[in-house]
Amino acid sequence: MKLCEEVLREMVLLRERTPDISGSVACTVDGMTIACDNGGKVNGSSEQTAALSAALLALSRRMTIMTCQGVLEETLISGTAGFAAFYAAGPTIVLTVLAEPGTNLGLLRLEGRKTAASVAAIAARIH
Repeated sequence: MKLCEEVLREMVLLRERTPDISGSVACTVDGMTIACDNGGKVNGSSEQTAALSAALLALSRRMTIMTCQGVLEETLISGTAGFAAFYAAGPTIVLTVLAEPGTNLGLLRLEGRKTAASVAAIAARIH
């Protein structure tokens, strides 16, 4: 099975087991889309989302290093219409997870990290 198919399968499982998650996008750290399970929630293209996700992950990593906060675990954006959480899925993939307002953030963080770890393992196995 191809990387994009296996990653998409993990993203669909994430959405199915976490009811407030409305979609996700996986991309490379240089902003190329790998898979998109957006459920209609991404404004613009998945390519734009991927490019911004990669840039945000790079900035977040730099900020944690600069401020001596350890290794980046996630970046969470809270908006009036919900949340966007960004995870490093190994050294080469960014996982962006979209969630509805009122989402249980503990569950979002737990499931997002679990899926990011699964995506990282898939990438390591395939590459």
